[in-house]
Amino acid sequence: MLAFPATPNHNTTMQQPIPPSELITNADGSIYHLHLRPEDVGDWIITVGDQNRVARVSQHFDRIEVQKAKREFVTHTGWLGNKRITVISTGIGPDNIDIVLNELDALVNIDMDTRLPVAAPRSLPIIRIGTTGGLQADIPVDGVICSAMALGFDNVMAYYDWTPDAREHQLAADWAAFTAEGHWQVPVVPYAVDGSAALLAGIAAPFHQGITLTAPGFYGPQGRQLRAKSLLQSGLFDALYQFESQGQRMTNLEMETSAIYGLSRMLGHQALSCSVVLANRHNNTFSQNPGAAVDKLITQILTQISGYTL
Repeated sequence: MLAFPATPNHNTTMQQPIPPSELITNADGSIYHLHLRPEDVGDWIITVGDQNRVARVSQHFDRIEVQKAKREFVTHTGWLGNKRITVISTGIGPDNIDIVLNELDALVNIDMDTRLPVAAPRSLPIIRIGTTGGLQADIPVDGVICSAMALGFDNVMAYYDWTPDAREHQLAADWAAFTAEGHWQVPVVPYAVDGSAALLAGIAAPFHQGITLTAPGFYGPQGRQLRAKSLLQSGLFDALYQFESQGQRMTNLEMETSAIYGLSRMLGHQALSCSVVLANRHNNTFSQNPGAAVDKLITQILTQISGYTL
């Protein structure tokens, strides 16, 4: 059972209606960026980066009720057995996650007529189906990694009032010791955040699990260099496979998980990020059929959701 936290890090005491400058809606009453109304949102959320991947997920639904699109945010809501699922594209990066997570939460936990938080907030299970770069030699391309924890090189959660727990403090401390020991120069102080223990134990059970590093970009923030020089030392990424904290290895790096986990925990939702390894940075290999690998992950996750009871 996914329970709403007893003391979530979000504002449930607000007595005044949220003004139009903060909770922005379109002429049809839909929320500003996603162009969705509350009735468009299912009981399960699947996020994908690529808008073309939305239909690759929803083609497996028994029926589709909602199909909407605005900018990079494409949404399909439908039924898979007795589960009503919304699959939505976020685009690339943690800044878009800030939009998607806040607006999805508003649709289910704010009364859009009174503009007040609802009395009984909903806790959504939110699962990312994505792609990633692998860091461990024994997790080959086309393998699947579900993030037990995330280490955020982005700055999204720096703008929110939230309190890390003991596990998250420990991960951040272990990272600081690791970089100090290796004399790695990192231009940010990353934050650490847990995934959903319930979804890790259930949905993620068949897959690899580990710590995910979330970067705010694909090139310099992940140590890649074309013509612009990255401040990150290439040796850091060569050494990431050695990093461990609380029995978990650093398994992969991508661009969304830390923001999904951080905002979900603040807002009382349960989040899990599952990604197929397309590039293995340790082995210098790349998937020979990325499309097939992603499609396999989609069917695997939908199978797991079908058998999961909230």
